[in-house]
Amino acid sequence: MKHYNYQQRLHQLWQKAVEQYESGQRGSGTYFTAEETQWLADNGVTPQEIYDFAEDFSRGGEPDYTTFAMVTEVRRSYFLHKMEGQRTGKTVDPSTYPAKTEEVDGIVWLPRLIAKAKAKLRGELDSNTMYGCAGDRNFFRTYDIHPADFLRFVEKHIDDDRAVVEWVKGQSIAVNAMA
Repeated sequence: MKHYNYQQRLHQLWQKAVEQYESGQRGSGTYFTAEETQWLADNGVTPQEIYDFAEDFSRGGEPDYTTFAMVTEVRRSYFLHKMEGQRTGKTVDPSTYPAKTEEVDGIVWLPRLIAKAKAKLRGELDSNTMYGCAGDRNFFRTYDIHPADFLRFVEKHIDDDRAVVEWVKGQSIAVNAMA
């Protein structure tokens, strides 16, 4: 079910998605066999998640496989250990996310990113919302935070948004000190 060779299998499915996207095939529902889709589900991954990452990689060179795998591993661990392999059956309505322009303590995008990270951890992202999208990546670059590190921090403080805000502010201070 979860497989000892999880990383190798995930890499194979990532490569398959990239190849299919680059050959012109569109739509995550057409990328994987029923068995592959079940394997993904057993590991807390959706075909849409791989599709989104493969699409962005094919179009712009990022996020790369390593980033995809690291982010996916945080979600997988949360799914298997915190959620005990059970889905919530919920999907977050994208209109409920904070606006892209919303800010907290002067940090634009952070309220939206926190909400998306929580939805990612719980497997509740809708098919049109990507954790790690271009806007998220711009935020991560600006604050010199890896997407998987952010997701791990949100996981540890899932009920304490203020802790996440303070951590990001600390990253901002470090980034400014290096400049």
